[in-house]
Amino acid sequence: MTVRTPSPSPLTALPPLRDVIQRFGLDAKRRLGQHFLLDANLTGRIVRTAGPLAGVNVIEVGPGPGGLTRSLLASNAATVIAIEKDPRCVAALQELATVFPDRLTIVEADALEIDCRTLAPPPRAIIANLPYNVGTPLLLNWLREAGDYAGFTLMFQKEVAARLTALPGAADYGRLSIITRWRTEPYYQFTIDPRAFTPPPRVTSAVVTLVPRATPLAPATWEALERVTAAAFGQRRKMLRSSLRALGIDPSEAAIDPTRRAEELSVEEFCALARLLAAES
Repeated sequence: MTVRTPSPSPLTALPPLRDVIQRFGLDAKRRLGQHFLLDANLTGRIVRTAGPLAGVNVIEVGPGPGGLTRSLLASNAATVIAIEKDPRCVAALQELATVFPDRLTIVEADALEIDCRTLAPPPRAIIANLPYNVGTPLLLNWLREAGDYAGFTLMFQKEVAARLTALPGAADYGRLSIITRWRTEPYYQFTIDPRAFTPPPRVTSAVVTLVPRATPLAPATWEALERVTAAAFGQRRKMLRSSLRALGIDPSEAAIDPTRRAEELSVEEFCALARLLAAES
């Protein structure tokens, strides 16, 4: 009986990431929020956290030298589309693209200016170690069309991750918590020590997964929900009857006690206030 030896993965022939960084002069730039994660055990854990990827087109933002990109290509994801604005990193990633010409596409662009849905057909997911300086704006863009994605597995500063996943009554509960829970089911997965990065950031990072809801948690428009949460949390220690006065709405008309404070309300209750505001407009 002939025993077949498995073909080695093309990844095994790639140079170490630290060599790639040196060869392409990839000193991390603070203005781009660059902190490279090179540990294959950690990047592999991020990919596993995303769940089954068979048949999924994965979009990665800010791949840098390609640490997470390599782990994504080692998975059974259908394709990987890497969005990178730093031309130095784009050049480094081209070497990886030559090894995986049918699975890796590099898009040189600013992710804030791209509708990621145009880059790949569904099912599509976003898996990324997001640059700290643009992580929240990127997420808010994606949440507007959350139903068009199979899922999000994202790394943020730990404090941002805590806000994304906070429940009513928690100190971190706020506007970002509400809009995230309205469109997805968020889960705090694990933290990453600053020493895992090159160079080490001054903050701890955390990975979250966001599972898009087929429909928003409760009826409301994005604009009305933003206005209500901005007013309520802009004066979070005040009672709703005071913080919402400028909007001209009475919480009691939505069956909400006007003496309650913003951090006490559920997402569904904020949606009720948003519907009230829309009706009054």
